Amino acid sequence: MQSQYRLSTRMSRDVRDLFIRIGLIAMLVVFSYQVFQPFLELMLWSVILAVTLYPLQRWLQARLGLRDGRAATLIVVVALLLLLVPVYLLALSLSDSLDALVILLKSGDWSLPAPPDSVAGWPLVGPRLHAAWLSASGDLTSALHRLLPHLKGSGRALLGALANISAALLLFIAALIIAGICMAFGENGLSAAQRIAARVSGPERGPHIVKLCTSTIRAVAQGVIGIAFIQMLLVGVGFVAIGVPGAGILAFVVLLLGIVQLPATLITVPVIVYVFSTQGFDVATIVFAVYSVVAGLADNVLKPLLLGRGVDVPMPVVLFGALGGMVVKGIIGLFLGPVILAVAYKLFWLWVDEQRQEDVADLGHPD
Repeated sequence: MQSQYRLSTRMSRDVRDLFIRIGLIAMLVVFSYQVFQPFLELMLWSVILAVTLYPLQRWLQARLGLRDGRAATLIVVVALLLLLVPVYLLALSLSDSLDALVILLKSGDWSLPAPPDSVAGWPLVGPRLHAAWLSASGDLTSALHRLLPHLKGSGRALLGALANISAALLLFIAALIIAGICMAFGENGLSAAQRIAARVSGPERGPHIVKLCTSTIRAVAQGVIGIAFIQMLLVGVGFVAIGVPGAGILAFVVLLLGIVQLPATLITVPVIVYVFSTQGFDVATIVFAVYSVVAGLADNVLKPLLLGRGVDVPMPVVLFGALGGMVVKGIIGLFLGPVILAVAYKLFWLWVDEQRQEDVADLGHPD
């Protein structure tokens, strides 16, 4: 009787100690997450960039004989130049345009030309647009006063969008620098990832899970950038052929929109309107409009073809993961969604195959 009482007391003490340990671990995890949470998106982007660019680093090391740190530094410097130089030129062009606009407004010698007669023939919006344009061309000051309340709200929205774009650009630059540091210690990072995966899913599955995650991230990144680049070329060729001013800058904006998963029609539709208003309706402009619409929607066809190449899961899993992740978590969900869905898909079928192997073994060795 006394031994049973001691056993019961020991079990209750062990259970109490277990709950205390679980509580302390939970508190530690929650507090650690709260401390790390402001840097979570930055570190996720850094890991995604490091995984994507690491094969390029290995290629540079093999070709140029560079060390890990120097190859990673070279990649980061070139990437920053490719990113910042066009942004600087675009900002410089916008600054010059704003300066010219301010000078024009101060001089008072500004007016709006009368609209072409072809604008009135546009479907749906043509007559209203022609009337508003004609009224503004006669008295631009009164028209601006009427539009001023609407322009204030649009200006605030535009400033907010510019602030968000600037913050995203700074975040990407910081993530690129941290990714370079991660690539400099790429072998240690790979070993650590395999050890963590082996501890979570077992020594046999661990390396395979790590390989699946890295291949999925690279496939999505290469697919997104590759699709955006192809779309930039398609749209840019049309802009150059029809003679759109600033065709190169507009094509580069299409590339940026494709990378951040925004539709290229944000650029192609205004350009089509501009071409129709300046060159009228003829065979060349109509062909250009149809071509630009098709080129702007080409990503909807290319995504199912390019996403998921080289990944050991069906393409629909990667595609649904990318689209669903983007809806739930934005741009970063474009990468996290396919990784999570691919790992879940693979673990599910590994679990199914294990059960089937056990059933076969039981049938082969009956009691």
